[in-house]
Amino acid sequence: MILHRNRLERSFLKTIFIIQSLSKMKKKLIITIFWLAVWEIASRCINNQILIAGPWDTVKALYEMSKEKDFYLSLKNSFVNISLGIILGCAAGVILASLSAGVSLVGEVLSPFIKVIKAIPVASFVVMMLLWFGNKKLSLVIAALITMPIFYLSFLEGIRSVDKKMLEMADVFKMGRISRIRYIYLPSLRPVVFSSASLAIGMGWRSGAAAEVIGQPLKTMGNGLYRAKIFLETDRLFAWTFMIILVSVLSEKAFRLLAGLLYGNNGKKSDKKI
Repeated sequence: MILHRNRLERSFLKTIFIIQSLSKMKKKLIITIFWLAVWEIASRCINNQILIAGPWDTVKALYEMSKEKDFYLSLKNSFVNISLGIILGCAAGVILASLSAGVSLVGEVLSPFIKVIKAIPVASFVVMMLLWFGNKKLSLVIAALITMPIFYLSFLEGIRSVDKKMLEMADVFKMGRISRIRYIYLPSLRPVVFSSASLAIGMGWRSGAAAEVIGQPLKTMGNGLYRAKIFLETDRLFAWTFMIILVSVLSEKAFRLLAGLLYGNNGKKSDKKI
């Protein structure tokens, strides 16, 4: 029995070593296959399509949905509204953070507002915004409100942590505002840009989709998700969930690509001299 256990341990360690020696892409592929297998096994063990649909059933549902005109219209409507909400949240957060860093009174006035927004549950926000704005642009408003504090707090901390010696040198050489932003603030804020955007995009899509499920604007991904739940179409429920995750991931990838173009060298700071 001890010999058998030692063999199992050696086999396990050998498997771990092989996985660690693989390339990053191959690792991701193996991990994905592993979790798909776990999903399929769970589906077969439960053996109830209402409780859990397997990967193949989800793919078939997604294929059937792709034949419907409303599927693409739902993707477009949700993508436009939620993406625009995230962009507005980013713009508002960056502008307000810049004002708060420059004028302490602005930061003091905004502090309670930011704390309230962070504390209020998304469901409460959705209900309030539904009463005030209706359901057509609900996901846009919610995505903007949820992402704005993330950008605001991250950029405010980033601006305040800029090297003071660099700013003093800028004063000595009488650098203009645009030059300061380009050569001092942008390089210093690089980690903030990527980390806050990664968090905000994910939060924006989750809150935006939740807003659509509650508000029920027609021809949106949230509405499709809700209809699948009402009719107990679990395969379609999983398919819509997969599409929301996919669009969220692609949105983050697109942002990283644009930010990489801004900074050059895939987001690495350039070595330009002041």
